[in-house]
Amino acid sequence: MSPRRSADPVVGERIRARRLLRGWSVRFAASRAGVSHATWSRIERGLQAADNRFMLADIAGALECAPSDLAGTGVPAPDRATAAAHAAVLGLRRALIDIDLTEPPAGDAPPVAELGRTVALADTLHAACDYAGAARLLPDLLRDLHTETAGPDHPEALRLLCDATHIASSVLRSLGHPSDAWLAAERCRDAADAADDPLLRGYAAYALAGAAIACGSYQRGQTLAERAAGDLGRHLGRPGGPEVLGQLHLTAALASRCRRRLDDSRDWLTEAATLARRTGETNTMGLFFGPTNVDIWRMSIEVDDGDPALVVEIARRTDPAAIPAGVRQVFYYADTARALTRIGGQDREAIRFLLVAERIAPQHVRTSVELAEAIRVLLERSRRQAGGTELRALSERMQVN
Repeated sequence: MSPRRSADPVVGERIRARRLLRGWSVRFAASRAGVSHATWSRIERGLQAADNRFMLADIAGALECAPSDLAGTGVPAPDRATAAAHAAVLGLRRALIDIDLTEPPAGDAPPVAELGRTVALADTLHAACDYAGAARLLPDLLRDLHTETAGPDHPEALRLLCDATHIASSVLRSLGHPSDAWLAAERCRDAADAADDPLLRGYAAYALAGAAIACGSYQRGQTLAERAAGDLGRHLGRPGGPEVLGQLHLTAALASRCRRRLDDSRDWLTEAATLARRTGETNTMGLFFGPTNVDIWRMSIEVDDGDPALVVEIARRTDPAAIPAGVRQVFYYADTARALTRIGGQDREAIRFLLVAERIAPQHVRTSVELAEAIRVLLERSRRQAGGTELRALSERMQVN
């Protein structure tokens, strides 16, 4: 059994303030979140941490606010790259609104071949978790691709638009803008439908399901992933079919976990692992589907109220370097750190994993609600013990008090 985690009293105070603002009792608010009133009360009083994505998301949903409003990570980190990534969100949102395929595009655009190279660059930046760089490229790229969908190379333009909007959805989700991520995923679906390509429809459904889950619409995410998996089953002979299907299985596993159906989640993970043994390590469509990615998803699912010891066990046997992308490696290090924090007694190793995660993907780490709460737990423990210089420096970079 994991020891009870230390808590940040400020988070509890924010929760209590928002509850009282609505005039709700603890029992009523807890019933809206689907947690026991005793748990809610302990969190408010700073006796228990709300340090997993599901608990914090459920409480935020009950209080009709964002998790970052409770965790206190709404202010961008002070480094320029992270601030630039957040500043680019408005421009990206406007571009997504503009590229409605039911409306005729305006203006000229570079040749499709040149746009393809720009999509590849945006994908490279996203894979490296350079959200600021990707977000700067995407608005003009999206508008140019929209223009080219009305030209003679429209089939290739639609495929590239699918890729670009998929990247945009992931970037926006990582920066904590899930509703904008949903809009980007809808544009991805529009392009896939216009291309009349079942593989691209599955690819778009993966983005839609992920955005729905990030918005807290777990049942919607589950339905999207399961329905798309069923539709894609008839096209597994196509290149990329097994990889997209595997990602849909992983998304269904996450949605099941969010709905507190851990056994169902593990069944979906088993299905994904079976496919991964067949495909091996891949980089088809930038999904990085394969045995290593399945293990990293399993770690992310188990770390929150699952089995943190299993997370550490998986980490010991997994080589994250098998996936040459920071956007996946960062979850390996971050979730291992969170699992070690939950277990207790291994704080030095947890801090080491956090620092590696930050080195790989600083923009990702410094905008993560879950990591901010884990750092608060570690920081509180370090104050009761000697040391913690590196941890305090990391907490300052993330503006965690």
